[in-house]
Amino acid sequence: MTAARPGTPRPASSASNSKVGEELYEYAGIDYDKVTIKRNPSVAVLYEEALAHEEGTVISSAGALCAYSGKKTGRSPKDKRIVREETSEKDIWWGPVNTPLDEKVFLINRERAVDYLNTRSRLYVFDGFAGWDPKYRIKVRIVASRAYHILFMRNMLIRPTEEELEDFGTPDFTIFNAGEFPANRYTTGMTSTTSVSVNFKRNEMVILGTEYAGEMKKGIFTVMHYLMPKAGVLSLHSSANEGADGDVTLFFGLSGTGKTTLSADPKRQLIGDDEHCWSDSGVFNIEGGCYAKCIDLSAEKEPDIFNAIKFGSVLENVVLDEDTREVDYSDDFLTENTRASYPIYHIPNAKIPCMGSHPKNIILLTCDAFGVLPPVSKLTSAQAMYHFISGYTTKVPGTEDGIVEPQATFSACFGAPFLVLHPQRYASMLADKMSTYKADAWLINTGWIGGKAGVAKRCPLKYTRAILDAIHSGELANAEYAHYDVFNLQVPTKVPNVPDEMLDPRKVWMGSSEEYNESLRKVATMFIDNFKIYQDEAAPETIAAGPKL
Repeated sequence: MTAARPGTPRPASSASNSKVGEELYEYAGIDYDKVTIKRNPSVAVLYEEALAHEEGTVISSAGALCAYSGKKTGRSPKDKRIVREETSEKDIWWGPVNTPLDEKVFLINRERAVDYLNTRSRLYVFDGFAGWDPKYRIKVRIVASRAYHILFMRNMLIRPTEEELEDFGTPDFTIFNAGEFPANRYTTGMTSTTSVSVNFKRNEMVILGTEYAGEMKKGIFTVMHYLMPKAGVLSLHSSANEGADGDVTLFFGLSGTGKTTLSADPKRQLIGDDEHCWSDSGVFNIEGGCYAKCIDLSAEKEPDIFNAIKFGSVLENVVLDEDTREVDYSDDFLTENTRASYPIYHIPNAKIPCMGSHPKNIILLTCDAFGVLPPVSKLTSAQAMYHFISGYTTKVPGTEDGIVEPQATFSACFGAPFLVLHPQRYASMLADKMSTYKADAWLINTGWIGGKAGVAKRCPLKYTRAILDAIHSGELANAEYAHYDVFNLQVPTKVPNVPDEMLDPRKVWMGSSEEYNESLRKVATMFIDNFKIYQDEAAPETIAAGPKL
């Protein structure tokens, strides 16, 4: 270790940096003689680099690095492309989610990215892993011109030990992040100055025209959604936690369903909050950190997340007090999509290594604003596939401009933007693993019961937590059940600490029986219409498990 005062010139690049520079020159044409390359810098060095060279970057009063992603403050799904090439073409679920890109156009964009990176005076490289299970993890290399991007991925990937870094070798996948430089709109296949493209043959991703760091995180998730099923491992957009007896629960749910809140249970250890895989050995987290929404965050509502935002964390696009540097989490001046990235060891009850046994319970969360889905239902294997592929929730008035009535939202496998294969592929693997390892599946409605939003009340969080406690204790698996028409669900007649009438929306319906039947049929029709997209490749038993009118 070389001693130096802050601000003095740093010593010449280490052997590690020189080696990586040579590799990048041979692999991509990055000229390490003209560009200073820093490989896997420490958190402190990344802070110094970002504060010195990235305009607007500051430190919050809690010690987090506050960075700004420019014009793009969220992902750009319409600008995502998958290269159509012979090694993966037959596997890809082509369509709105996976838009094809010509190989030649990818190379043009790659060259444009490398040319831009070669104009920078300094570049940063982070080598890390995706996947906690050593048997299935992949080696990932990030090449970027912003220190904030490297600190972000240092949090989100699994950080190698010094020995692992020394023996890292050739990465399995490389991201070239030239997001400060735009794509050429007149290049064939481009729809804007933003381009996020993945090439499975070259094992590369190229980013142009967006500095939003989440593109890298979700890019790696997309890669795992392609690679893991080919290895017999199910990749999942879910959170996971583990009880004192080693029992694992997976939580699936779209935004607003309570996935993050419910998986953060003080009685259980957190395996991960967003991306997991289920192999023949059990469950493992893909990531080394968490990426939390922080609009309206408070110490009272979500203490674990609030307290995790400290030195080493990244805050994106937040507004701070000019003098105190305290963050105003309620301020959405720049975006409602304010975010915090932090390593998972900032969470006190995180389980590290982030791995667990085979799940005992699968929780599919929905927020039904029409008030017709029961607060809890036990699903058959076929129903689990159907509701997993459907990925249903609702947006309610007030969440987005222009929404005045509840709106149904469906996202296949609770993560359609990141799927690479047809949803039935993932659903069949889920059903097989549930059968093999005897996991129970549950549909939990954290939304409204007995009437639509604006008329009835949302299911109280204390009742949802009581339902989860009954699932984890094993009580619900052995409970008595009643049949719930149209959706053909099995609904428990009793749950400890939950009023019996709350378990059946019909019994607490705030209106006439005609209005209830109309709402029930309306939601069922939306499910049926949505599932037509998947019927070409869906299994017959999956189709048969949907609602019946």
